[in-house]
Amino acid sequence: MFATMSVQVSPTTLLALMERLRETGSAIDPAEAVDAAIRLWLAAPSGAPPAAPRGYQWKTLFLPEGTWLRMAYRGDHEYAIVEGDHIMYKGRAISPNQFAGGYADSVRNAWQDISIRMPGEKNWKIADARRRELARAAATPVAPATPTAAAAAAATPAASSSAAPMSAAQPAPRDTTPGQGWTEPERRKYRFRLEDVAFD
Repeated sequence: MFATMSVQVSPTTLLALMERLRETGSAIDPAEAVDAAIRLWLAAPSGAPPAAPRGYQWKTLFLPEGTWLRMAYRGDHEYAIVEGDHIMYKGRAISPNQFAGGYADSVRNAWQDISIRMPGEKNWKIADARRRELARAAATPVAPATPTAAAAAAATPAASSSAAPMSAAQPAPRDTTPGQGWTEPERRKYRFRLEDVAFD
């Protein structure tokens, strides 16, 4: 018998390990599996180049390996996980659309219905919210690289304002003539009241 020590493992990693052991039907204890994985890692050649990140590319959103997907439908939840370059659900590789539609037995919008939890995170977030955050981050302007560029821009505000295009398209003026049955001055967005149109 040998002495043991505790090593902290993230809950996501431990759950993924236990799920893998359950799927493969292995009777090995999770602690033994962790010990074997560490020994295998130590035996690997140290000069090997780092492996490319694995994960699933969902349009503009990259889901790294270990990402959990959750589909909620009628008060119940179903889960899938990214393993390698695939989303695995009940032992088979599927797409996010197949996961959302197959679990609900109807056509669903996977972006709106699937929640995602990336490795190391504690909270779930709707896939569409993650996609919008990524788009906003990509659209954020980059600050000037040098302080001299910012100082030069601040020193010449008149030149920069004169360089702005003055030919911006002006919207056409609103038609303010009253519609049939309209007796009040025009103060609304539309020329007709709903009741005048609906009950003609």
